[in-house]
Amino acid sequence: MRISVIGCGYLGAVHAACMAHLGHEVVGVDVNAGKIESLSAGLAPFFEPDMPALLAEGLDSSRLTFTTDMAITATCNVHFIAVGTPQKKGENGADLRFVEAALEDLLRYLKPGDIVVGKSTVPVGTAERLSAMIRTNMPDATLIWNPEFLREGFAVADTLNPDRLVYGTRTGSETAVEILDGIYGAALERGTPRILTDFATAELVKVAANAFLATKISFINAMAEVCEASGADVSQLADAIGYDPRIGRKFLNAGLGFGGGCLPKDIRAFMARAGELGADQALTFLREVDSINMRRRARTIDLAREVCGGTLLGKRIAVLGLAFKPNSDDVRDSPALSVAAQLQLQGASVVASDPKAVANSAKRFPELEFTETVIEAVKRADAVMVLTEWQEYIDLSPSELRGLVASPNIVDGRNCLDPTKWRAEGWIYRALGRP
Repeated sequence: MRISVIGCGYLGAVHAACMAHLGHEVVGVDVNAGKIESLSAGLAPFFEPDMPALLAEGLDSSRLTFTTDMAITATCNVHFIAVGTPQKKGENGADLRFVEAALEDLLRYLKPGDIVVGKSTVPVGTAERLSAMIRTNMPDATLIWNPEFLREGFAVADTLNPDRLVYGTRTGSETAVEILDGIYGAALERGTPRILTDFATAELVKVAANAFLATKISFINAMAEVCEASGADVSQLADAIGYDPRIGRKFLNAGLGFGGGCLPKDIRAFMARAGELGADQALTFLREVDSINMRRRARTIDLAREVCGGTLLGKRIAVLGLAFKPNSDDVRDSPALSVAAQLQLQGASVVASDPKAVANSAKRFPELEFTETVIEAVKRADAVMVLTEWQEYIDLSPSELRGLVASPNIVDGRNCLDPTKWRAEGWIYRALGRP
């Protein structure tokens, strides 16, 4: 197949590279000339494991190209829309300007028989409206809504080996479905489940999944608050209830909470859309999910203040981790970066480090002091805070760090360290939800 992918951000660039890896001829289109230049040179504008090799493979084989010229889509038969849907400024709803602009530009080049495949996360009802736009301009073109379920840090694997494929369609889309099946043929041959449904259900699958995951994370963080009040251990609690097959252990890691470019804005957009549909009472619990998540940031700062003797003024704090999750350089709505900035505002001298996210963090908060190494970050620190659970932080030696800090205080914002090991080396260890 000859495929266009419109929007070459995180989702689009990964999807384009993966489709080329599967043998399709793919052209990525984006209005950002700098991004296109970078991708054409084999440089992804974000960190994602396996992406550099996949990008190089696609470019070297000539199956993958990038351009700012939308006219190139006239040579393609299947068009994936993968642009961002950020949160509106000052509102909870999703900003659909980029999706609408992408489709309007594409409409000029659509041909009979073309297939438009929506990948962007949109409020329910959007696909029906976009489908009407397509039918008005090109009645013989078809829209399928095919939501993405990528996890940052595992995006390549999730694209090549998805756990499910969802197609939202209208009646009469059988030929388009067959063509999309051909594009995803390798995954379908391995037995990947394929759910064929309507537009609204396909749109809801993505936001409902994110809302559920956010709820599960905030539930265990709510339990962490109860554990702190009662003296219980939230990690042991999570282990115990996680053995229940109805609950499961995944996403029951209490700590600093969720962030990134998807979960926070998606659950807020979900609430906003439910309100527009008159179903806002169905999702009122998500307001508390969001509130619990934000409270974890404030509580983490409280722990830092406590180990520093009741004040942050003039204290040197080493922050290890700035990305919202490991194996990513994404600092959008990152709890770790938010805590680092708040520490600085409250009078601490912050030295922050991250294996991949220093450059992105410095763009957002240039007033912070950054370093690429753990050693430089912890020197003369009054407290060390682990705020992103990178494996290299989990593997740190408490005895080696003990000789570098001014005071052996550590705040484990992700409950990823072994408290017994750190306390045995003379450290004061504090974590959310643990005695």
